[in-house]
Amino acid sequence: MKVILVGAGPGDEGLITLKGVEAIKNADVIVYDDLIGEKLLKYAKTGSELIYVGKRKGKHSYKQEEINEILIDKAKENKNVVRLKGGDSFVFGRGGEEVLALKKEGIEYEMIPGITSSISVPEIFGIPVTHRKVATSFTVVTGHEAGDKTEKEMQVKLSELNADTIVILMGITTLEKHVKELLKNPKRNENTPVAILMDGTRENQRMVKGNLSNIVEKAKLENVCPPGIIIVGNVVDVL
Repeated sequence: MKVILVGAGPGDEGLITLKGVEAIKNADVIVYDDLIGEKLLKYAKTGSELIYVGKRKGKHSYKQEEINEILIDKAKENKNVVRLKGGDSFVFGRGGEEVLALKKEGIEYEMIPGITSSISVPEIFGIPVTHRKVATSFTVVTGHEAGDKTEKEMQVKLSELNADTIVILMGITTLEKHVKELLKNPKRNENTPVAILMDGTRENQRMVKGNLSNIVEKAKLENVCPPGIIIVGNVVDVL
């Protein structure tokens, strides 16, 4: 029995690794997320069990503990299990939590890295997260911390981040809050460029650009909605 955590990349089926595809082909069970390229499931062998555990606002979502149990139960049935996640399993993919659950049960596991959306999606839109003389550092943060945290317990403090480029994942629904925090940062001002990237690497991908003074209004006018990535910094307009 074995569980392989596979990073599926940002959405385009061509951006998964060859090793990841091979794992899918050999899996008896595939436990997959909402953000994977659905065409990847065509590689599943006949008779493999496909279990959808995606999380999307407004729809039923599996709790992380339930997903952990599925992985454990299927592995204990002596099956090869693939846990297929969008992006990379260890970049806000909660892969670490799943590994801890597997280790607790003595279940063998393997990691196959994926291309994280935090870098690849901006690149697809022509936005480098670093650029000489413009940005020599970047920070990737979550825009959605655990719901049981108080304001004081929040780890992400946008008002204090010093990186030239900030990449915010899962932050579209709380965009206005993030903008207010960013404007408290001495490195930012109302003219700081911002881009919102939606459905990156997919056929329906689109981008909304602005700055910290107008991006909230532009997002409303353009009917911006998840999933998407927010990029803050001068790299937005460098190319």
